[in-house]
Amino acid sequence: MDILVEKLNYIWPFLVVITPVVFFHELGHYIVARINKVSVEVFSIGFGPELFGINDRHGTRWKFSLLPLGGYVKFVGDTNAASVKTNYDTTKELDEDETLRHFQNKSVGQRSAVAVAGPLANFVLAIVVFAILFGTVGQQYTPPIVGDVLEGSAANNAGFIAGDEFIEINGKKVSRFEDIQAIVQMNLGEELAVLVNRKESEIFIKVTPNLVDAQDTFGNSIQRPQLGISVPGISYITHEPGRAIWQALKETGFIISASGKAVGQMISGSRSTDDLGGPIRIAVMSSQVAAGGIVSLAFFLAVISISLGLINLVPIPVLDGGHLLFNFFEAILGRPLKPEIQNIGQTIGLILIIGLMVWVTGKDIFGLAS
Repeated sequence: MDILVEKLNYIWPFLVVITPVVFFHELGHYIVARINKVSVEVFSIGFGPELFGINDRHGTRWKFSLLPLGGYVKFVGDTNAASVKTNYDTTKELDEDETLRHFQNKSVGQRSAVAVAGPLANFVLAIVVFAILFGTVGQQYTPPIVGDVLEGSAANNAGFIAGDEFIEINGKKVSRFEDIQAIVQMNLGEELAVLVNRKESEIFIKVTPNLVDAQDTFGNSIQRPQLGISVPGISYITHEPGRAIWQALKETGFIISASGKAVGQMISGSRSTDDLGGPIRIAVMSSQVAAGGIVSLAFFLAVISISLGLINLVPIPVLDGGHLLFNFFEAILGRPLKPEIQNIGQTIGLILIIGLMVWVTGKDIFGLAS
């Protein structure tokens, strides 16, 4: 019984996080497809055998499938969930009305709008969740003032003292202590030029964060950059609706920017891939975050939604970014790429995605086992 309860503690937070994220992603595709008068055969949350579903008056099958690791919208004429065209003569077998509603018969602009709508829906979901949190519970906001300086730390060696107020880091305005933490995490071992206010005087301090031992989600030893400063406590500020939306936009933009920089660092080799994870890591983190309450889980949901949107914009065939890539070449050439080239691209993309999933899942499993 204890084992069952433990498993449920992983499953329900994972489903609470992943289901709305996937639903809104696919809903974005669906809404823009319907706006462009594209017929939709299937709207599925999950992959594999259907668990249950219903048909709407437009002929779309809305269903939940066995494996809750994603979802898809299947248009008329697609052979699979990746919106691969059956063949270039399929539309000749359809009546005139269905031919007009065939996804592959739409313009490059219309098909691109449908493709990008999924990731954009994920970003919108994150903005809405952040705005609600910032307007009700409040946004974490701690004045960027140094409380204590850890002896022997990077900040201590650079000359920071209690009471120093951060103004800028590398020319970027700092308005809260959380900004400092985020910037330090994104600049691994790099020297930072910090402008601080000290006793009504502005001074520049150059500091290089130390890499200190820490633990990841699975308790594995990793290294994190650290200045070695702290504040007296964490504060929250509640915003009025307009301000809450603006702060939500800024928070989403920052996460997108930081995620892009982190991926670039991983590609260049300056950042470890320890932070990468798959469904198992998301399940473990969901369980840990859920222990902190519904607010923490909602914030985590928004972050995962942004991550899913970004991943789908990667220009790999099978993903939304791959469709946009094919559409780009079609717009440049004035005609679609040859079916053989598209099939090769889809195959390569599928291999890359499967390989990545196997790799990150393996990392997660070994992390749990260690």
